Amino acid sequence: MDLINPRVQSYAEQLSSKEDDLLHEVNNWTLQNHKESKMLSGHLQGKVLEAISWMLRPRRVLEIGTFTGYSALCLAKGLTVDGQLHTIELRNDDAAVAAGFFERSSFSSRIILHVGNALSIIPELNETWDLVFIDADKPAYIEYFNLVLPKVRQNGFILADNIFFHGEALEDEPKGKSAIGIKEFNEFIKGRKDIEKVILTLRDGLFLVRKL
Repeated sequence: MDLINPRVQSYAEQLSSKEDDLLHEVNNWTLQNHKESKMLSGHLQGKVLEAISWMLRPRRVLEIGTFTGYSALCLAKGLTVDGQLHTIELRNDDAAVAAGFFERSSFSSRIILHVGNALSIIPELNETWDLVFIDADKPAYIEYFNLVLPKVRQNGFILADNIFFHGEALEDEPKGKSAIGIKEFNEFIKGRKDIEKVILTLRDGLFLVRKL
């Protein structure tokens, strides 16, 4: 299901700043070698993540779901001089690929990669987050949110990716645990009064949540 008109997508990419050489390499490697390449944030969403990071100038960023490292490299661009980005990846193979790209970036000393279950790792990170990006297993989105919200500073942001889940979350009764998990997360966010929220109709849907 094409959620975004391909002509609109192409036009937007043409008018947006180009991705840097390393990001272009990450993109190409993932498309050519990874069977789940559709999970990649890609050029346009990557530029949005980069812009948000530059606007916030975060000191501490948490990413849940590293994949091959594209989104982490985008989010790292707006870090303060003493800033760090912690990113968590469950799968060893993807973590190894991302680590290789991180080592070649200008943020190699400021991106901290954790390998394992995010639900176990997050409570061990003694940080106050300025920005959190959730892009991991969809049924756990509510758990991730509840874990990180107390550690997000006031007016800090949580971004949640894939909140349309290929259009399946728009159905009254979606099928599959991921689509069901996303729909439950969306309703959970809708009902909260301690946050401001807005959805960007970008790629597969991006929730922007500000902690009040």
